[in-house]
Amino acid sequence: MDVGSQIKVELVKSWEEEQIAELYRVGGWWKDYMDPARLRDLIRESYLFAVAIDNCADKSIGMGRVISDGIADAYLQDVVVLPDWRRKGVGKMIVSKLLECCRSRGIFWIGLIAQPETDEFYKSLGFAHLEGHVPLIFKGR
Repeated sequence: MDVGSQIKVELVKSWEEEQIAELYRVGGWWKDYMDPARLRDLIRESYLFAVAIDNCADKSIGMGRVISDGIADAYLQDVVVLPDWRRKGVGKMIVSKLLECCRSRGIFWIGLIAQPETDEFYKSLGFAHLEGHVPLIFKGR
């Protein structure tokens, strides 16, 4: 299926919270205690927030975002596509849009932490393993 005519990717500063919550659920990142109303702030405060939209259903089918200082570095995160739309180029459209926007603003150091089994997808878009570095997460109190 050629999704190019059916799907568009837009940068947004707001979107319907329940659609975004569903994408976070699909990604496995949603916790029961989370308040969907906070997604409004998450979207607005992200450096870039992209939504893939099915034009026929007028509904989000994927998303991705960038956090950044807007000057030197950026981090791509929360890239997810609904299962029925995977392997059709939607993820590539989302990531390409975010990369294009970062690069057009002079940001060329763009990192991410990929979920297992997704590194080949990101490599196909120009990412490489960051040799000599270890991703860490804060687990303190």
